[in-house]
Amino acid sequence: MSAADRAVPRLSHIAAQASVSEATVSRVLNGKPGVAGGTRQRVLAALDVLGYERPTRLRRRSAGLIGLVIPELTNPIFPAFAQVIEQVLAGHGYTPVLCTQMPGGATEDELVEQLEERGVNGIVFLSGLHADTAADPARYAELADRGVPFVLINGYNDRISAPFVSPDDREAMRMAVQHLVTLGHERIGLAVGPARYVPSLRKAEGFVDALGLLLGRSRKEAETLVQRTLFNVEGGHAAAAALLDRGCTGIVCGSDLMALGVVRAGRERGLKVPEDVSVVGFDDSQLIAFTDPPLTTVRQPVQAMATAAVGALLEEIGGNPVQRTEFVFQPELVVRGSTAQARK
Repeated sequence: MSAADRAVPRLSHIAAQASVSEATVSRVLNGKPGVAGGTRQRVLAALDVLGYERPTRLRRRSAGLIGLVIPELTNPIFPAFAQVIEQVLAGHGYTPVLCTQMPGGATEDELVEQLEERGVNGIVFLSGLHADTAADPARYAELADRGVPFVLINGYNDRISAPFVSPDDREAMRMAVQHLVTLGHERIGLAVGPARYVPSLRKAEGFVDALGLLLGRSRKEAETLVQRTLFNVEGGHAAAAALLDRGCTGIVCGSDLMALGVVRAGRERGLKVPEDVSVVGFDDSQLIAFTDPPLTTVRQPVQAMATAAVGALLEEIGGNPVQRTEFVFQPELVVRGSTAQARK
């Protein structure tokens, strides 16, 4: 369709797409009454499908801009969160402004400054500096002092006064360890991110507690089975080498990408997954069910968490302060093909 075609909607095309008369299309485009709401929506949807621009009078005016600051897009869990957040915001009439921190690109502080310059109504932070115990939390107090409402996802920090939304990382590790113990695994390791990040700290705590509770491991012994590395495929690959050397037949991971690295490392040693080593991930982003083997993982409740975060932010924007606390959501163990009975 040419630019000229897009500029002037053809009634016949729209009528055919929406299964209505040209007269009905004309009434909708001209903003005239006498058209049922459902029919009106069909005509507007036909405009969108055919690539026509809606007449100015029919465009929904945005209630405002909301910034969404996320670490990166290479880990599929972050786009999954972004998609749900954007959908929920759009449902409330807000326009999301996505800001991604790429290596060598703008810092979180610089992105926030840019968002403030654009006059955003509020900001959602996903796995940002709030989750880094080495970062100065004063930046968030200053943001609040400037009157910008915000909500924080993944990484509770009691030095920041704001609504937080998190998965229960400790419970996630207990579920994963319980699953492997039930399958007969006694030597279980954990590949997780750097200790400075709150989700990593909590996962390690949950893992160590679970080994003590379910296998009678001392805290000292359990901690030797925690390998801290990067939250990516390469990190999982490196952690697996150390854990496999320690005789682990089951490995729990802090992310699905790490789990894929563990699978690769095992195969490089001639080990089969799950026959020789069972692997459990964390996140359950959309494509994980289609890996080889399909990955057993602990699912973050993305839909519920994202919806709650947006809800809290919109309450703040509306002048109804939300409790300055952490709202914790329960994860779910999803069993697929990367875990199996331990070999005797």
